[in-house]
Amino acid sequence: MNISRKPDTLRLSKPLIIPVFIMNSGCPEACIYCNQKITAGNFPAVLTRDLFNAEIESYLHWNRDGIRSVEIAFYGGSFTGLKRDYQKKLLDWAGSYIQSGQVESLRISTRPDLLDEDSIVFLKQRGVRTVEIGAQSFNDDVLRAVGRSHTASDTKDALLRLQKHGFTTGVHLMAGLPQDDREGFLRSLEQTILLRPDLARIHPLIVFNDTPLAGLYQQGRYTPLELDEAVEYCVLAWERLAPQGISIIRFGLQTTPEMNRPGAYLAGPLHPALGSLVYGRLYWIYTRGLLESMIPLGPKVRFELSDAAAAHFRGHKNANLSALKTLYPGVDFTIDALSDRPRGRLTAVTVEGLTRSVTIPGIHPTSRSAQLV
Repeated sequence: MNISRKPDTLRLSKPLIIPVFIMNSGCPEACIYCNQKITAGNFPAVLTRDLFNAEIESYLHWNRDGIRSVEIAFYGGSFTGLKRDYQKKLLDWAGSYIQSGQVESLRISTRPDLLDEDSIVFLKQRGVRTVEIGAQSFNDDVLRAVGRSHTASDTKDALLRLQKHGFTTGVHLMAGLPQDDREGFLRSLEQTILLRPDLARIHPLIVFNDTPLAGLYQQGRYTPLELDEAVEYCVLAWERLAPQGISIIRFGLQTTPEMNRPGAYLAGPLHPALGSLVYGRLYWIYTRGLLESMIPLGPKVRFELSDAAAAHFRGHKNANLSALKTLYPGVDFTIDALSDRPRGRLTAVTVEGLTRSVTIPGIHPTSRSAQLV
């Protein structure tokens, strides 16, 4: 398969999000799967101003030309569970970068049961724009099984309050939790759709050492998802959330050096490019549907797509291209990677001139569903 690339043109870059981890701070209990010394890296329990500034400056160095908007995001714990003075201190430090014009907005993540009206008003007054909620599941039995003391109703109430105050909202869901299954995960997706958050993150559960979950796994009482199952769950989430305008901004954990230390990772679908596997699977599904609508294909088919999406179209380690050659052995496929083509737009053209296009929902922001043209 040949790939031709058109000349590059200037494109808008996605925002630069600077993560600041608060390391379990504010959490009323430890979830059975959590070991943030492994998942968040080497952050101290309490941040100092000097350390905070050094972390922010290390990221701003890569945005010296100002081409990307910048957001500071507090992750890792339950931000609104911190003592109010510490919350104020962290937000004031971050706010100083907004005042200097180097940062555009602030984001926090927290638990749904720590978002009462007073907390939400405080966040609004301190300039926070986005609040992500660690819902994990909308099944109360599953939440109890993993040691989370909040309920599905807490998540619903918190989201409604945040939306009333005009926040951008996000929901975190986990796949493969103990006492959950595929149907339960689908029900959590359905509840997410009803609540209409702006964004979501999907995290397949990983077994790390020094956690209660590790004990369950070692005793044979918990079986994690295989990698291919995790990709399937993530695709299910995309297929349901993206057409509803809910943007999935991450699949899986960001890898850290600590995850690679001997004995840290025990089991589960940990992969440094899980998102690429998911996007590759999505492109494969829509490519297959596109070609099936055009049979007989003839001797040659040319694909037109965004140059930014070419790697996902090819699939991880060119898996999609290999599958195409196996499925259609007599067809010569070529790719035109175009700098001015929306990322989710995929067009196939036969040598006879038959043309079909599909827009993959959620990849191109104006798309609400996948439609063949």
